[in-house]
Amino acid sequence: MTRIIAGELRGRRLRVPDEGTRPTSDRVRESVFNMLDARFDLGGLWVLDLYAGSGALGIEAVSRGAAGATFVDSARKAATVIGANVKACGIASSATVLTRPVSAYLSSLPERRYDLVFSDPPYAVDAAALSEDLTKLAASRLADGALVVVERSARSTGDIWPRDFEVVVDKNYGDTRVEVGEFIGS
Repeated sequence: MTRIIAGELRGRRLRVPDEGTRPTSDRVRESVFNMLDARFDLGGLWVLDLYAGSGALGIEAVSRGAAGATFVDSARKAATVIGANVKACGIASSATVLTRPVSAYLSSLPERRYDLVFSDPPYAVDAAALSEDLTKLAASRLADGALVVVERSARSTGDIWPRDFEVVVDKNYGDTRVEVGEFIGS
C-alpha cells in the first residue's frame, strides 16, 4: 500500500499491483511534488501518467488540484488496480485509464495536450526508448511550458532529452534518479 501525501485526498491509501511494478516511494513522490508546487500551481492542469503502475503520481496531482489525469499502463493488472484506486478516491469522472503500451499510446492521435507528464518506466527501459517516448510527447501531446518528470535508476546513463526540452531538475534520491524537463518547443 501507498498513500496520498497532500491535497483533498490526503491520507488515502492506494492499492499497488502485486507484481511487475516498482511504486514510487512516498519520500520521492513528496520531494517531486514539493518541487512542482514551487514551480507552479497544479490547479486546472491536465496530467498524463505513463507506466502508471498504481496511479499514485496522477492521483496525487488530482488530489492537489489538477483538473484530471490519463493513466497509461500496458499491464492489465496495473490498469485494474488504477481503476479501483481512482474509483475509491472518488475521481473517476476526471480520470481515464488505458491498458496500452506507452509507445503505442504516444503514437496514436492525441485527445488533448498535457501540462504535466509523469513517466516512471521499469528500470530496464533504456535511454533510447525513453528519448523516443519524449520525442513522441513533444510532437503532439504537450502544452506550451509543460513539465515532464522522468523517474529512472540512479545508475542510468545516456541523455534522454530531445532538443525540445530544457532540463530543470536532475537529482538522485537513493537508487532513484528524477529528471524534470520543461517543454520549450522546437
